[in-house]
Amino acid sequence: MLKITHIDVYYGDLQALWDVSLTIGEGEIVTLVGSNGAGKSTLMNTISGLLKIRVGSIEFRGIRLDSLPAHSIVEHGISMVPEGRRIFPQMTVLENLEMGASIHAARKVRQKTLKEIYEVFPILGERAKQRAGTLSGGEQQMLAIGRALMSQPKGLLIDEMSLGLSPLVVQELSRVIQGINKANKLTIFVVEQDVPLALSMAHRGYVIENGRIVDEGDAKSLLCSARIKEAYLGTA
Repeated sequence: MLKITHIDVYYGDLQALWDVSLTIGEGEIVTLVGSNGAGKSTLMNTISGLLKIRVGSIEFRGIRLDSLPAHSIVEHGISMVPEGRRIFPQMTVLENLEMGASIHAARKVRQKTLKEIYEVFPILGERAKQRAGTLSGGEQQMLAIGRALMSQPKGLLIDEMSLGLSPLVVQELSRVIQGINKANKLTIFVVEQDVPLALSMAHRGYVIENGRIVDEGDAKSLLCSARIKEAYLGTA
């Protein structure tokens, strides 16, 4: 469904990604793990059209995305939950969610989608008229996920879901994401510093170091690999 082929990405003259390739099949949860500054968010922003590639290609459902503006990429079915949530704090919860249904196809079914999101995250329904900036960090992350789902995506990108949240909240969000994937066959790509969390919720994973993919495989196998244990879990 999503195919990234030998891409190089730069910030000005500074190269951030080198020859990155990966694939995500329809209905999969795939994770990209790595340390801070390894290039995870750079790849997310590149898929979303916020950064442009110099070499390579990005395809989603057979359509080239790498030359399209960000809003067109959303229209083609990719939505992102950004790092740090990026909600609109002065707007209400409902207004934030409605912003997610900005594309034409999503607007036509926004009431149905809204009901489904309130079923997944009941607290958002209870606080629909509350200003988003007054929510807790976990509730804001629920709102960011809900807003992304309002666009009726075929592919969901989640950037650093666990950032700044308690372990209990993170485990609940992980359960919800896996439930959405199973119920809707939604393709999900997660980048995450919390390696055990990411690999526990994914079908497959990739490891990125210094802008390069250095390992890939079944999520359970990666979690047991010597590289992961030594580099990210502090065990030999």
